[in-house]
Amino acid sequence: MYEELREIIAGSQSIVFFGGAGVSTESGIPDFRSENGLYNAKTKFGRSPEELISHTFYATRPEIFFAYYKENLVFAAEPNAAHIALAQLEREGKLKAVVTQNIDGLHQKAGSKNVFELHGSVARNFCERCRAPYDTDYIFSAAACSGPDGVVPHCAACGGVVKPDVVLYEESLDSNVLSGAAAAIRQADTLIVGGTSLVVYPAAGLINHFQGGDLVLINKSATPYDRKATLVINDSIGAVLSAVV
Repeated sequence: MYEELREIIAGSQSIVFFGGAGVSTESGIPDFRSENGLYNAKTKFGRSPEELISHTFYATRPEIFFAYYKENLVFAAEPNAAHIALAQLEREGKLKAVVTQNIDGLHQKAGSKNVFELHGSVARNFCERCRAPYDTDYIFSAAACSGPDGVVPHCAACGGVVKPDVVLYEESLDSNVLSGAAAAIRQADTLIVGGTSLVVYPAAGLINHFQGGDLVLINKSATPYDRKATLVINDSIGAVLSAVV
């Protein structure tokens, strides 16, 4: 299977990679939808992750939202073998774009330039009132969280709440990011999908835009699109890509 993937990559001129949580878990970032993630959210916060990171919860209970967000969605992680291999393919001119459902910014940290972040990024934060930008360190700082709850970050300029630039439940995906990702996938001759079960929509629906020759699925478990794929590899995304790139 690895040799077949090497041949597909060698014969491709315009590869797009579409990745999910499985790419980040290999950097030690837990999947909050996993059994452990669900258990921890229910045990400590009494609610599901989907409720905790919804727009309604952010707007009505920001102190609990930020307590959960800072503990479960922001990690000091480093790129793994998958991120590094994809950045290498981009430098070689093979890979034209990365489309990711992850919010950790590890693709850029590894060196990838053309990245469509469907669900935003924890690396960007903006004041809801004046739109002043802040980095991740700021939202953890004592100066930002000096209010009575000690956890909600406020803007140094106007005092507004600083919101992470991530797409919460009940919020729509950025139309420009979504259309850009769809266009990249339509123009690809090979689409490599990795670390995702392809069940979260609308992101998973992007695969339907692919019109190229080879669809490669790399995931530890089966997906609804396995029958449509040229090649299916049920293995670690990092192990596969580091072996073939």
